Amino acid sequence: MTASAPQPVADNRIWDPIERLSAGERSDLQADRLRRLVERIADRVPFYKSFKLRSDSLRTPDDVRRLPFTTKADLRMQYPLGFLAIPRESVLRYHGSSGTTGKPTFVAYSKRDLEMWADLCARFLVAGGLQPRHTVQIAFGYGLFTGGFGLHYGVERVGAAIIPAASGNTERQILLLQDLQAEVLVSTPSYALHLAEVLEQNGIAPGSLALKFGHFGGEPWTEDMRRRIEASLGILAFNNYGLSEVIGPGVSGECVYRTGMHIQDDHFIVECINPETLEPVPDGTPGELVFTTLTKEAFPLIRYRTRDIAVLDRSPCPCGRTTTRMSRVTGRTDDMLIIRGVNVFPSQIEEALLRVEGTAPHYLIEVDRPGTLDEVTVHVEVRPGDFSDKMREMQLLRERIGHAIHSITGIHMRIDLVAPQTLERFAGKAKRVQDNRRT
Repeated sequence: MTASAPQPVADNRIWDPIERLSAGERSDLQADRLRRLVERIADRVPFYKSFKLRSDSLRTPDDVRRLPFTTKADLRMQYPLGFLAIPRESVLRYHGSSGTTGKPTFVAYSKRDLEMWADLCARFLVAGGLQPRHTVQIAFGYGLFTGGFGLHYGVERVGAAIIPAASGNTERQILLLQDLQAEVLVSTPSYALHLAEVLEQNGIAPGSLALKFGHFGGEPWTEDMRRRIEASLGILAFNNYGLSEVIGPGVSGECVYRTGMHIQDDHFIVECINPETLEPVPDGTPGELVFTTLTKEAFPLIRYRTRDIAVLDRSPCPCGRTTTRMSRVTGRTDDMLIIRGVNVFPSQIEEALLRVEGTAPHYLIEVDRPGTLDEVTVHVEVRPGDFSDKMREMQLLRERIGHAIHSITGIHMRIDLVAPQTLERFAGKAKRVQDNRRT
């Protein structure tokens, strides 16, 4: 979040007047919805029933701290639908996590949930420049993953046209961008960079496309990566945040001032806690985000620990919205690497790499423990024009990268420079870490 006065990068539009509630109005609304939530699920959801929850002590949003946390492990213990709070015949949709660490975590949506989800996505899309006259190419997967469908219905709610390109098949994505001239791209940030790379390889100038805006989420990304995307595609890039367990995309998103992502406070209570002590941290201090879903009918959650690390900001935003803002996610407590006693997030390494001229935004962090000490190797692609068979030039580039990483993390890491197009590309969430200590 910036300290200097920000400037808008597009027209400032607000989708719903409720985004400008006063602090008192918002607090009263949250407290009322919190009480109703507890009354509704206290005897319906077995996990919460065991805590004998009472709503009469919940007078302010801060009283949410009287309630228990919910974790991913709790959801897995109640697999598949132990948190369902409505009859199954009232469910209209199921989504879920990828299940890369086991069975997927399923979530359910009622008709009202789906309408609310579309509205929340419409809010951040409009905040980031979307207008009914635009065409949007969605390069997210359509399936159990919530990204594609959430954004799809949000775009429809705004009234813009959709190209449901789904993920992958980059050549087809480029053909669609050329022939149908979409003004807005929706994808992961790493896939947007891959698109830009393939455009360059094929001699296609970004200026020949109609693209003006991009809405990116699904994985952490840095401010340096934003600048790289904007420069390579000639667009304005906006960040948004969501996770399947809470609703999917639509939890928060940037406005045209891009001073943090506005959290939809009328539907969620957000907390930021110390993941070790579980106590709240002051605004402006990094901590783990915790969300309570105030209005979800089918699959409500109380104090869900996201494991995502970010910073909260409740100061006024020039756009006129009065909602709490969150910084970009800088890492996760469960993907944090502990290297020789030092906490290191992959996003820190990405930040360092993108500051070094000559590197491509594709890398893999490999961690080993051949003896008693951890060793980290960062495999980094060199840009085509900077790759050289001159040993001295490559050694200087390694040194610059190593110095940049050390200056941010405090750790010396081995740098392995690889040729262009060597590392795997991902249409979905990029996999950046290979920790061999766990295998």
